[in-house]
Amino acid sequence: RGGGRIESAAPLSRRVRGWLRLDDMPAYTVLANRYRPRTFEEVVGQADTARVLKSAIASGRAGHAYLLSGPRGVGKTSMARILAKAVARLEFAFFVRIVEIDGASHNKVENVRDLIENLRFRPVEARYRIYIVDEVHMLSTAAFNALLKTLEEPPSHAKFILATTEPLKVPETIRSRCPPVALRRLTAGALPPPPGARRRGAARMDRAGSQITEREHRGGKQHDHRGAF
Repeated sequence: RGGGRIESAAPLSRRVRGWLRLDDMPAYTVLANRYRPRTFEEVVGQADTARVLKSAIASGRAGHAYLLSGPRGVGKTSMARILAKAVARLEFAFFVRIVEIDGASHNKVENVRDLIENLRFRPVEARYRIYIVDEVHMLSTAAFNALLKTLEEPPSHAKFILATTEPLKVPETIRSRCPPVALRRLTAGALPPPPGARRRGAARMDRAGSQITEREHRGGKQHDHRGAF
C-alpha cells in the first residue's frame, strides 16, 4: 500500500547475523586478570619480598603456611598464586589443586570444618592441596579456633597461604604459626607496567600519569586504569 516496500524477516535476520559474528569475537577478559602478574618478577614494587620468597623456596625451606599482608591492591592475591605455583614446582608436584577461599563470605566455623573434612582425604590426581584464604581476618573467632589445630599439625599434602589487609586482626595464635610476608605500599616510581604487561597490551604511562594514579589509589594498583593487579 502507498507504494511502500516491506522487507521479509529472513534477509534482516541474515544481516543481523552478519553484524554479530559472535564466534569471531575474542573472549572478553577482565583487565585485572589480563594484566595480573604471573611471575615474581612481574609483581610491581615488591622485589624485596619476592627475593625472600624465592630464596626460601630455592633452599627447600618453604613453609606449610604463610601470612601475606599489605594495603589493598598491592598484589597479595597475585603473590599468593605465584607462591603456590612456585612451591608446587619446587616439590616436583606437577598436579596441584589450588583452592581459593574468600574469607569475607566463608567466615563461619562450618566453612572451616568443611575445609578440614576435605583435608582428611589425599587428592586423587594432585600431590598437594594449596589453600589461599583471602581476607582471612574476616573469619569468626570459632572459625580461627577450628583452623588453628590444622595449622599446628598440617597434613603432608596441604599448604596454606593466608592474605589480609588487617594482620593485627588475625589472632596471635594464627600469626605465630605462619611466617609473615609484608607487601609494601606502592610509590609513583613503581607504577609503570610490569615486565609482562606490555606484551599483553598495556598502555604506556608517563611520570605525571603515574603520580596521579598513585595519589588517587593510595599506593595500590588494583584499581588503576590498567588493572594490573
